[in-house]
Amino acid sequence: MKSKKLWVVGIGPGSKENMTLRAIDVLESCDIICGYTVYCDLVKPYFPNKEYLSTPMMGEEKRVAMALQKADEGNHVALICSGDAGVYGMSGLSYELGRDFPEVEIEVVPGVTAAISGAAILGAPLIHDFSVISLSDRLTSMELIEKRLRAAAGSDMVIVLYNPESRSRKGYLSHACDILLETIPGDRVCGIARNIGRDGQRYEVMKLLELKDADADMFCTVFIGNSSTKNISDVMVTARGYRGEKSENVR
Repeated sequence: MKSKKLWVVGIGPGSKENMTLRAIDVLESCDIICGYTVYCDLVKPYFPNKEYLSTPMMGEEKRVAMALQKADEGNHVALICSGDAGVYGMSGLSYELGRDFPEVEIEVVPGVTAAISGAAILGAPLIHDFSVISLSDRLTSMELIEKRLRAAAGSDMVIVLYNPESRSRKGYLSHACDILLETIPGDRVCGIARNIGRDGQRYEVMKLLELKDADADMFCTVFIGNSSTKNISDVMVTARGYRGEKSENVR
């Protein structure tokens, strides 16, 4: 193993009880924790004696380069990401920029992404096939996002929307719902998980037509059910076909 080490760590929603044991072990053993300012603030109470390096939103490349540089100097560095490091996280960029630091070993430590933690709050929406789409057009064109929304809607998969809106991206969720409504009926069961694993955690179950006018922000994860998803006692439940299904088709 190389002596210079960068761990890219998914911290889940940010609370220690929702981190994996592996993530906790790494954060306890590393020298430096590097990350987006909000994520560093989330973990500081649990790991107060570490050196912290942070950058604000939009500073991803600088953040990863800084973490790699510190690792190249001989430190063991943890670059933290919300949710999972490989789902809209920093693992890909770390490997790309890591080519300039050949002596640094990179290891990805998985975490609980918002689709999984949000589903647990909402009930059981992900029992069958699902897709995950980010509505942020900062790195992906809106044309491509719209294409993916239409493809997912036509597939009858449960759809999970990340980054539905922000202060600079108003109306994106409503626009996405308009596209989905081209294919999906307005009474489709949907849900929003808010502030997952943090203060103010709550959820709402609603119909797609109601989702179109719902308030959302970057701390929300949105779920659109498939044709078998039901509202059962105010939670989302997607059927997998166990009832009446031939046993040899159950996996």
